[in-house]
Amino acid sequence: MERAPFSAAYVENSDSVSDIDSENESTDLQQSEPEIETSRINAITRAVEKGSEAVVSIMATEPVRRQETPRDEFFRFFFGDQFPQENTSMGSGFIVSEDGLVVTNQHVVGTNPSEIMISMGDGSTYDAQLVGFDELTDIALIRIESDTTFPFLDLTDSDDVIVGEWSIALGNPFGLFDDGQPTVTVGVVSAKNRDFRADPNNPRVYIDMIQTDAAINRGNSGGPLLNSNGEVIGMNTFIYTGGTSAGFVGLSFAIPSNRIEKIISQLLTSGVVMLDYDPGMEFTSMTEQLIYRYQLPYVQGLLVTSVNRNGPAFECGILPGDVIVRIGEERVMSEMHAWALLRDYDVGDDMNIELIREGDLYQTEMKLRQKVKDTTSN
Repeated sequence: MERAPFSAAYVENSDSVSDIDSENESTDLQQSEPEIETSRINAITRAVEKGSEAVVSIMATEPVRRQETPRDEFFRFFFGDQFPQENTSMGSGFIVSEDGLVVTNQHVVGTNPSEIMISMGDGSTYDAQLVGFDELTDIALIRIESDTTFPFLDLTDSDDVIVGEWSIALGNPFGLFDDGQPTVTVGVVSAKNRDFRADPNNPRVYIDMIQTDAAINRGNSGGPLLNSNGEVIGMNTFIYTGGTSAGFVGLSFAIPSNRIEKIISQLLTSGVVMLDYDPGMEFTSMTEQLIYRYQLPYVQGLLVTSVNRNGPAFECGILPGDVIVRIGEERVMSEMHAWALLRDYDVGDDMNIELIREGDLYQTEMKLRQKVKDTTSN
């Protein structure tokens, strides 16, 4: 009984089956690698890829404004001119048009920059010019000096932002932009319509801010806050530390895109931000001196100092000496805060006002219209 041929055949078949199995395993691995790679791509990675090209690093140089003193002259005589002549600030921004319009925070570029340098994600650099700024809302618009066509980001309706949805912060914290790519941090929208009252020593007023737990640090200012579609819902502006440190503690705030769009459209048109209506009155912040001098109620608000007889304020019954305590749904804290609130209204709107007169609380509705020349004032 000859078994060798069978054995040889068996071994032969066995080797061929093993080869087939190895080939199948290799093919399966090759097929699984693209699948694994694809599975890592999600809404966040797509949004980052879409937004990164339009994020820029900004370096602004501004002359130092100093008031000379005799002591300065004394030290200059012996030690020479060793005082700093310029301040350099660094932050982030994002391109909003193909011809190189860039949005950033006003505190990034200052009020009178002598030089603005833009660095792109691909390592290229450009000079830029300040188009205009609004210190009150902390928004600035600059233009890259180049004929290049740039990638840009779209602003979406910030009123549609959902608390709990993904929020993606892009920017250049601490100036770490040498690798050509912005830093990405991810969180969720924690809250909407957060207001920060005016600081008497700070002209900026932040209202309707978007709160997020995406980490924002020094240098992130001016960068975009994106949703998972890669659209701008806000501009990263500041963090709240609660007095515990100078770093991130989970509370970051962004200026909503609707406010950005409204401000930059005016900056692009005229370089400044102005109301398209005249409330027809002048007012000032309530102070302890005014309260004691005129025996006014001890409240925060606005003291109406004059009223135009041809304006909306007079038509709705406001008189000099009234104390305005609320505009719309907002409690008025100061004159600067009031001007920030007035930015949210346009010609044709009805503005609800709450005021105190001789100890009594009144409500009135002001219909806003175009400015009328003041012929007589109270």
